[in-house]
Amino acid sequence: MKVSIRTAAVCLATVIGALSALPAQAQGGRASWYGSGKKTANGERFNPNGYTAAHRSLPFGTRVRVTNQSNGRSVVVRINDRGPFIGGRVIDLARGSARAIGMSGVSYVSLNVVP
Repeated sequence: MKVSIRTAAVCLATVIGALSALPAQAQGGRASWYGSGKKTANGERFNPNGYTAAHRSLPFGTRVRVTNQSNGRSVVVRINDRGPFIGGRVIDLARGSARAIGMSGVSYVSLNVVP
């Protein structure tokens, strides 16, 4: 696939801008989980048992370490969807990733971008 230098520069600027919006000891806040859906926002088939998540602004494919603040357990997820669409929540985890960190319902988490 042939990509122009201008297109590559715009893509790189978008990724850098999104990553700079999420500092190293990034955000924290409330997380929820979801277990149903047919396709994700990036066009993939949704896998409820996968280690994936939905975030409002991070680029698709970004890997994020999500740490449950109540028990210290963490998991690395890949952003492949948009959301959450409920105010006050920073990330929606697929059911599999929520189980991996011992989350049931809504939990407080911290987010760190993994290089």
